[in-house]
Amino acid sequence: MSVVEPGSAGAGLVARVKDILTKPSPTWDVIDRERPSVGQLYTGYIAPLAAIPAVCGAVGMAVIGAGAMGITVKLSPASAVTQAVFGFVMSLAMVYVVALIIDGLAPTFGGQKDRLQALKVAAYASTASWVAGVFSLIPMLGIVGLLGALYSLFLLSKGLPRLMKAPEEKAAPYTVVVVVVAIVLGLVIAMVTGAVTGAVTSMTGGGRGAFGGAEVSGKVNIPGAGEVDVAKLEAIGKALEKGEPGPVSDPETLKGYLPGGFAGFTRGDVSTGAGGVGAIQGAQAEAEYSRGDSRITLEVTDAGGAAALVGLAGAFNARSSKETATGYEKMGQVDGRLTQETYDREARRGEYGVLVGQRFWVRAQGDGVTMDELKSAVAAVGLDRLEAAAKAD
Repeated sequence: MSVVEPGSAGAGLVARVKDILTKPSPTWDVIDRERPSVGQLYTGYIAPLAAIPAVCGAVGMAVIGAGAMGITVKLSPASAVTQAVFGFVMSLAMVYVVALIIDGLAPTFGGQKDRLQALKVAAYASTASWVAGVFSLIPMLGIVGLLGALYSLFLLSKGLPRLMKAPEEKAAPYTVVVVVVAIVLGLVIAMVTGAVTGAVTSMTGGGRGAFGGAEVSGKVNIPGAGEVDVAKLEAIGKALEKGEPGPVSDPETLKGYLPGGFAGFTRGDVSTGAGGVGAIQGAQAEAEYSRGDSRITLEVTDAGGAAALVGLAGAFNARSSKETATGYEKMGQVDGRLTQETYDREARRGEYGVLVGQRFWVRAQGDGVTMDELKSAVAAVGLDRLEAAAKAD
């Protein structure tokens, strides 16, 4: 019996989620043989899971809220409900749109058109992203929740060539094109949802493996995002399939990385948090710093058990930059580490973040500060120590 067929127990849904996350290859083979109706797939699998990020996100923003530099933003109950409902509906629509694209592109990459198979690919590949939506209950752990989206890309690479019958030599480009489309759709939906709910805009802005058994190497350019190192994706995919949980720092340990002060700034309030689902756990510590009217929030996030997922970020050698009349945004590699910075010279407001050891994310946000001061805040954490900690575990 398929997990989505009439008479399936709720335990069947839980088992399928566990199987697709921990042993994707054999689970995709089982899914390939199932022939549920579109309605059964939506009511038995897509809708229950798509509700997780919608509901958890609304509750997190209404009850806890998101904050920085001593300012916390919460949604009103009405706005939270609107966000949940609209986000849920848009998620259901996105799955179907992605399925149409998967189906439409199949002949181009030597695959077989099959609308139901395409919908199954779009639905089951989204599992990790939906389940990780539980992190949005605690907005400060939102970055950990983003790792679910990265794992969903890996699931897509495993299931797409299997179900759409694409030949090995065309499986990788087929997957990359669909990934680009999914990213663009996700960004559009996020912007539309933000507009509808009136959300406050934040300051930031050689083996057989992952691609259907094909031997893959080299890099693929994604317009606006950078390069994808296919070999890295394959290597990380093998590590992910092992399903071995990784270590996660105690929040108090992360707290110890936050300096007592730097560049004349003194530390004020400190907060910590941790959470996760099963083997995927994360933790974070953050502190507020002040010097006169200047304010900086410094945070250290440990992806912990999801460190292998963070490794996927390294496969995307993203480089981008944008100049405005008063500031800039840019992303790139500094000393082999992914960095992101945003700064408004007129408002003297900005953010600087660094990914350390493919596991720790260190970020400083400030108001009334220079970019050099934000970089000093991040450096004061001791990036080499964090790098060593990542290697030691």
